Amino acid sequence: MEYRRLGSAGLKVSVLSFGSWVSFKTQMGTDTAYDCMVAAYDAGVNFFDNAESYAGGESEVIMGEVLRRTGWRRESYIISSKFFWGLNDGPNERNTLNRKYLMQAIDKSLKRWQMDYVDLIFCHRPDPNTPIEETVWAMHDIISQGKALYWGTSEWSADQLMEAWQIAERHHLRKPQMEQPQYHMFHRERVEQEYARLYSGIGLGLTTWSPLASGLLTGKYLGGIPADSRGALPGYEWLRNALTNEQQLAAVRKLMPVAADLGCSLAQLAIAWCAANPNVSTVITGASRAEQVHENMKALDVLPKLTPDVMAQIDSILRGEA
Repeated sequence: MEYRRLGSAGLKVSVLSFGSWVSFKTQMGTDTAYDCMVAAYDAGVNFFDNAESYAGGESEVIMGEVLRRTGWRRESYIISSKFFWGLNDGPNERNTLNRKYLMQAIDKSLKRWQMDYVDLIFCHRPDPNTPIEETVWAMHDIISQGKALYWGTSEWSADQLMEAWQIAERHHLRKPQMEQPQYHMFHRERVEQEYARLYSGIGLGLTTWSPLASGLLTGKYLGGIPADSRGALPGYEWLRNALTNEQQLAAVRKLMPVAADLGCSLAQLAIAWCAANPNVSTVITGASRAEQVHENMKALDVLPKLTPDVMAQIDSILRGEA
């Protein structure tokens, strides 16, 4: 396993990490989650990603139970949570980053985890109705109280990130350290262009999600949407248009011989491609069974095979030129 600094922070995260979105509670219970997390940890994964809203809070409960069952040293792993969507419908309980919500959300999250602190906390989306300064102060205070160690954002614009960072700089507060954007072969602009000035400018680290484009880059959707796939899950109907995009499916077909030449699967190629970006601190992978974890971790063997020529070939396919 390779470990990279979380941007300018001293904290080191495994280049491949493991997340619970969609799978925990929805696709697996505690026993299977245990098998998956142990497989990841044994492969060198030290970062496990989660969020308040995943499975209505049950994802944090399951992951906390797994961590207690493993008995791993708390210092040996990194866990995260994300706040914004909320779990209730009150005016200060959903789709907000106001101080009241954030200070209560972290406490409730820690109870679900049954832990004293989480390592990373994210503002899960920007909140146009709360001043960024209010959010920055709240995140600073959560860290000052020892309930989290670093804070960051997810799917914020570069301008919003800079505003938060400048507020923190001006008031000598804890600065946003990381961003969690979607990043895969078909979704590149934000990571590769919009955030470009932030990596050296403010030391931004990335914990990217959806390296497989919700499964599209595995090739499983080339013949339609399988009944046992994420695209067939209730509540994920919004994914189906993306998973049946003919232009992208055509690119997936052309990527198949590239993967074959490298001796890997399409999924391993897609994960390794994300990790090849030096600005990516960690690529969050997911799985619904331990065998998938083992397969995903083999992307580490593909990473050194992604020479400039191979990357240029992939870019040509993605641009529709090959």
